[in-house]
Amino acid sequence: MLLRKKILIEAKPFAVGVRVEHPQQLIDNIQYHNNIKIKNLPASSYNLACQSGNKGVYSFCMCPGGSIVNASTSQTGLVLNGMSNSYRNLPFANSGIVVSVEEKDLSEYSQFGALAGIKFQEALEKKAFETGGADYTAPAQNMIDFTENKISSKLNDTSYYLGIKSSPLHELLPSFIVSRMQEAFGIFGKKMKGFYTNEATLLGVETRTSSPVRIPRNFETLEHVEISNIYPSGEGSGYSGGIVSSAIDGERCAEAIIKKFR
Repeated sequence: MLLRKKILIEAKPFAVGVRVEHPQQLIDNIQYHNNIKIKNLPASSYNLACQSGNKGVYSFCMCPGGSIVNASTSQTGLVLNGMSNSYRNLPFANSGIVVSVEEKDLSEYSQFGALAGIKFQEALEKKAFETGGADYTAPAQNMIDFTENKISSKLNDTSYYLGIKSSPLHELLPSFIVSRMQEAFGIFGKKMKGFYTNEATLLGVETRTSSPVRIPRNFETLEHVEISNIYPSGEGSGYSGGIVSSAIDGERCAEAIIKKFR
């Protein structure tokens, strides 16, 4: 709506990739340096990042003892996310592994201006939906098979309740993302011995790490830079990256409104 009314919005960097799922016991063994189940220790987590070809590749929203869930917002697109229940006691660990995407990567969508990133997301989500069979089954590939550009002959068990289908994720995703993820998995395997394995399953796609759009606002008043009394806030406006940070940003805007009218 803002774009139609010629009110300023801007493209911003974001990241896309896949959900990676390991057995939680495997991650515990790596992190606790022990091959037996240790009582009274929580399900372990990890936080991984590296540079590949001048782009960041990193884990995002890591969910120990959790599950992969459908987060689709259209009838013809597939988006995955992760969650953990409060006990973190499910048998799988999952995380987004994503690659940064910048405006220069979206030349194919440049005609959409500030919405180029959204159109890029939609195209990937539609492709994932169709590849999985157009019924919200997730296209999937074992980790080493992905790095070697092989279709997996057999997939691991998964927490994703709508099912998975062996698919060439190395062809589904753009090449600039695939090549960097392939390099990163090898690097992550050196940082965490045992992480790089065909016991890990990649499910596509994870596209909603953050908004590809920012609605610009005044640094002091938090109002839109062109229109007074509009307070862009939260994740969709490009000012946070999760539930808690969105709440804090909303609180800041509420305080700015109170300050203005007092």
